[in-house]
Amino acid sequence: MRWLEVTLWTAGLVLLSYYAALRVSAEQDRRAGVEMFQAARHIAHAQAPADRLLVQSGHVDKSLWSEARVRAFRRTTLHEVPEGVLRIPALGLVVPIYSGTTSAELDRGAGHVEGTAPIDSAGNAAIAGHRDGFFRSLRRIKIGQMIYVETLSDTRRYRVIETQIVAPSDVSVLAPTVLPSITLITCYPFYFVGPAPGRFIVRAEFFPSRQHAADGRIAEYSQRQE
Repeated sequence: MRWLEVTLWTAGLVLLSYYAALRVSAEQDRRAGVEMFQAARHIAHAQAPADRLLVQSGHVDKSLWSEARVRAFRRTTLHEVPEGVLRIPALGLVVPIYSGTTSAELDRGAGHVEGTAPIDSAGNAAIAGHRDGFFRSLRRIKIGQMIYVETLSDTRRYRVIETQIVAPSDVSVLAPTVLPSITLITCYPFYFVGPAPGRFIVRAEFFPSRQHAADGRIAEYSQRQE
């Protein structure tokens, strides 16, 4: 019995250490992703429009970067600049948004769901994240709170209008929308052993500034809000 007790304690400590190492690594990758995006955004604003395509495709000229940011770039195995950064001030959440939802992307930040609208355009842009990682704080989100999405060229704000729990097979939350929207997706319940049976959905609609209100379809949306 003594041997069994020692074995179980040892196994428990190993598992806890492994989990802690994963969380530390994920946090380092999150910071690296945000730093990489901010550096790329700075360069994109300083360069000609044609050169921004190189930044967006991940071919970043690092000659102007600090040593710390170059190290951050090398530390990630993705070797790509995030599409943007998701910020929810009320939750203290700041996470890079990568293209796709593979483990490689979701272990380092949030993932832009393929086939949904671009995060800097009209329509419904879906963003997924792990419930036991970066998106765990979504359990505290409330209607009316603001979400900010930064891209290389712009920053947009959205207001949370709805949260719901759906089945994994319910893809209606990914349906296109006429108005600019952000849909955040994570597994549910947040604390659950094994594959989660549901999905937690946060829907937020574009909350235009005066600058955005002068923009085509967004101008029409702004008038409806007023």
